[in-house]
Amino acid sequence: MTVAIDDDTFASLVEPLRRELTVHCYRMLGSVHEAEDLVQETYLRAWRGFHSFENRSSVRTWMYRIATNVCLTALNGRDRRPMPTGLGQPSSDPNGSLEYRPEVTWLEPVPDSVVWGGPADDPAAEVVDRESVRLAFIAALQHLTPPQRAILILRDVLAWQASEVAELLNMSTAAVNSSLQRARVQVHKLDPDSPDEALDGEHAKELLADYVAAFENYDVQRIVELLAEDAVWEMPPYLGWYEGSAAIGHLIETHCPAEAAGDQIMVPTSANGQPAFGLYMKQPDGTHQAFQLQVLTLRAKGVSHVSVFFDTTLFAQFGLPEVVSRNEGAIAAPKSDA
Repeated sequence: MTVAIDDDTFASLVEPLRRELTVHCYRMLGSVHEAEDLVQETYLRAWRGFHSFENRSSVRTWMYRIATNVCLTALNGRDRRPMPTGLGQPSSDPNGSLEYRPEVTWLEPVPDSVVWGGPADDPAAEVVDRESVRLAFIAALQHLTPPQRAILILRDVLAWQASEVAELLNMSTAAVNSSLQRARVQVHKLDPDSPDEALDGEHAKELLADYVAAFENYDVQRIVELLAEDAVWEMPPYLGWYEGSAAIGHLIETHCPAEAAGDQIMVPTSANGQPAFGLYMKQPDGTHQAFQLQVLTLRAKGVSHVSVFFDTTLFAQFGLPEVVSRNEGAIAAPKSDA
């Protein structure tokens, strides 16, 4: 049966899907900007083809088909978006120089407001679980070929049948299953953490509050104590990454422009379902300006991973100002299930 088309019919059927389709495209591309552009392209293609839509599948499945094809076309011939830890080089010397590589198209974090920012009673808010947007998982996906990415996301995140994925990608079911197994092995190798190890609740709030206080007091020793002994610190667009709480402490002492308590202000936000902070650095005129965005992974043993993004254009995406005053710092830890 062909669906009669008009603006209201189209909008009522597809508009509720916009947020989850944006997340789907983000998983595929690793960029919120690109994801939003590709969702626009998805809706344009859907509008053009809606007159021929037949109820052989749900509208949601049909839209995901279009979005996946749009993403695969966009990824054709493109380099993946990496994080420094994914480039294959060993951890760096914290006393060495920093290699600045802005020409690399780095992975971007996604604001939680993009993923779950709808009305509290929006049923679409329950569609995206936090594990499927964790930064480490998104980074691992970037190591897969575009078809492998699509297969793993459609099968393991969206629970499509292998036959449905095979039809979409013009592959055999056996080929889909084989590709899925290879993709799972690769992703587990790059993202081995178990979600059961995640820290939440009051302990997480206390750890985050202590972490903020340590930075705002420029207490490097306390920062080191709050990090897991095997913590990892990476900071695109700088090429190096650092392993171990002591090494990270040396890195901060050697390269951080802060000198004393009050030089840094941390403002809470959240990214990829994880706690995050905009860090503002004191300037010669006394103002605190956007400096870096930190996304944290918390474990029972402490802060186990810090992804530090020096692209300050991300601040606007997270609704963070360019400049803050001293009384705008983090008073309480942000809510997060990380």
